[in-house]
Amino acid sequence: MKVILLGNAGAGKSTLSRKLMAKHPAARLSLDEVAFQGGTERRPLQDSIEDVKHWIACNESWIIEGCYADIIEPVLERCDELIFLNPGVDACIAHCRSRPWEPEKFSSRQEQDENLENLLQWVNSYESRTDEYGLSRHRALYESFHGKKREFNDPSEYELA
Repeated sequence: MKVILLGNAGAGKSTLSRKLMAKHPAARLSLDEVAFQGGTERRPLQDSIEDVKHWIACNESWIIEGCYADIIEPVLERCDELIFLNPGVDACIAHCRSRPWEPEKFSSRQEQDENLENLLQWVNSYESRTDEYGLSRHRALYESFHGKKREFNDPSEYELA
């Protein structure tokens, strides 16, 4: 299994990756781990891409999840399947509000909660953004992929994965 999960923050990428891994053991990479160098500063794009390529080479079965079209595009041909999670902004906002503490991203629940309003504003701009995080870029990446692909527009569909 070599799967890439693409979608907005709060779309359910981490939840779906856990469900997939329960059925088929695989290594998991959240692109947040390679995209940033402490805080909110993005690493040089080529460094992030090289880290992902190295990680792929070290793992036979894997799931990569993220909203970074600029990191996914150069490694897309290495996946067996692309899954685009596109449940809509309202669902993503609801998921962000109910998200458990993510210790891999925040040192405390309080720190995560203090970032929530910024995250919700960012998630809410998904449909209008034209950068690597926006719907138009995700849609273009999905449409350009010629391998096996699925788009889920409702979290209840994630059970089909």
